[in-house]
Amino acid sequence: MPDPARPFGRVLTAMVTPFTEDGSVDLAGAQELAAHLVDRGHHDGLVVNGTTGESPTVSDAEQTTLLEAVLDAVGDRAVVVAGAGTNDTAHSIDKARAAERLGAHGLLVVTPYYNRPTQRGLLAHFGAVADATDLPVMLYDIPPRSQVPIAVDTLVRLAEHPRIVAVKDAKGNLNDVSWTLARTDLAYYSGDDVLNLALLAVGAVGVVSVVGHVVGPQLAELVAAVEAGDLVRARAVNDALLPVYAGIMGGGQGAMMVKAALHLLGLPAGPTRPPLVDATAEEVAQLRRDLAAGGLLR
Repeated sequence: MPDPARPFGRVLTAMVTPFTEDGSVDLAGAQELAAHLVDRGHHDGLVVNGTTGESPTVSDAEQTTLLEAVLDAVGDRAVVVAGAGTNDTAHSIDKARAAERLGAHGLLVVTPYYNRPTQRGLLAHFGAVADATDLPVMLYDIPPRSQVPIAVDTLVRLAEHPRIVAVKDAKGNLNDVSWTLARTDLAYYSGDDVLNLALLAVGAVGVVSVVGHVVGPQLAELVAAVEAGDLVRARAVNDALLPVYAGIMGGGQGAMMVKAALHLLGLPAGPTRPPLVDATAEEVAQLRRDLAAGGLLR
């Protein structure tokens, strides 16, 4: 049975969508990558069809086949969370129901982007998506992309919904996180790798990571050290990860750079889809240096 305190596990990665060189979805590559992350990368789960998976440029039909492929590959031994959020409530409901029919274990629902709803609008949107299925829901609070943050009072009200159980936080506001944790039973997951240690220290139960594609075991060690109260060890693990954070999250767009990192490590990724572009030779050279400083390459 899932632990109510950490309903999606401790270490999850927001998985890239591998493409072939002609730009089509690489289902075999996705299954290979998913199996690697779960079986060798110490992952409790994966988020499929999120923004790191380039969901804005992957069609609904492609997202369905991708989710099905990942569930077939690892669904018997890992939590598979389906990205279902859009800036259209009806579309989000359709995606949520499709994910449930395929057997997804949970939903990631991002704050509607671009149309900038009010907090009342957020309550209505998230509530409607959570009402649409029996799956547990992780909210995704990322105002750098959505513009609108989920206010603490809104989170408190959303936490009353029996299926809204967690938050992936990329807001960068530790005060809001602390107040939400003090007022709700929501499980918090760090959605901003450079703040993993800080969010864990104030009460997050795990991470939904981008760099987890390449440092899953280290992230598992980080979470375990914080849980054990060994902040000295946690800081040492985090310090060792800083070059990897810089190379992937500081060197360019996250999906672009983590695909480049996977390529360097011989794992399936393929190119990005426009409007994203692949890393330049200079960016890859710096990434190689950063990964080497993090102990991943020689």
